Amino acid sequence: MKKYSALTLIIALALCCTQIAQAQGNKEANKLAREGAEASKNQDYDKAVELLRKASGLDHKYAADLAAVYQGRGYAFAKNQQFQEAIQDYTEALKIKSNDPRIYEQRAAVEMKMHDYDKALADYSELIKLKPNEVRYLNYRAYVYEVKDDVQNSMVDTEKVLKLDPKNQEANARKQRLEQKQAERVPLTPPAGVSPKASPPAKRTP
Repeated sequence: MKKYSALTLIIALALCCTQIAQAQGNKEANKLAREGAEASKNQDYDKAVELLRKASGLDHKYAADLAAVYQGRGYAFAKNQQFQEAIQDYTEALKIKSNDPRIYEQRAAVEMKMHDYDKALADYSELIKLKPNEVRYLNYRAYVYEVKDDVQNSMVDTEKVLKLDPKNQEANARKQRLEQKQAERVPLTPPAGVSPKASPPAKRTP
């Protein structure tokens, strides 16, 4: 009976120590998070990222705040024409919030400015998975397909837009351009029953 009581006491003490450590860790995380939020407010994004990275390491609930700071710094980089740095920050934000449409949209916009159409196409495709009936995203992807000269897929997305929004000006204008391209690419065939003229015989040389 005494052995059982001693074991119970050891477990209770261990649990108490763990709770104290967690409380201390949470207190430190709260402090770091507050400082990180203040740094972000002052647009000191490097400091904010560092502080919130430490805070989320102590308490994962601050991971969303870290993602927001990465997103904010990415936006600042993009405005400053530092596109590669912006891409890196948006990518870090998506590692934390992989289902955030706004981050995908911002990264895709930067990829378009970098003329990295394949990556932009991948991001718009992810956006459409998240929001299949969002006209804006379908229009963006249709545009990227058009830029890549993929007339068929651009037309598919354009038709989806027009099914959702028949009066969409952007989609209607694109459809006209795509139809013109399709018409230009159709090989000319002679009418039925009319055979092409035979080539004149080659002149004999003496």
